[in-house]
Amino acid sequence: MEDKKINIVSEPAADYEKAEMDSLKLALSRSYTERFLIMTRLMKMDKMFRNAKITHKTMKDSDKS
Repeated sequence: MEDKKINIVSEPAADYEKAEMDSLKLALSRSYTERFLIMTRLMKMDKMFRNAKITHKTMKDSDKS
């Protein structure tokens, strides 16, 4: 009897640990000035989103005949 091969689509396993290490190395390579500027930008965005007032209007039925 012949050995039957099972056709399975195999994707390469994601290497999350390596990606995390690369991300940490990139973050640590930034200067203190870059870190400060990124932090202040994030703080400004946080303040803007907290103060945002989200409103919505109902859609008019102009499409429907």
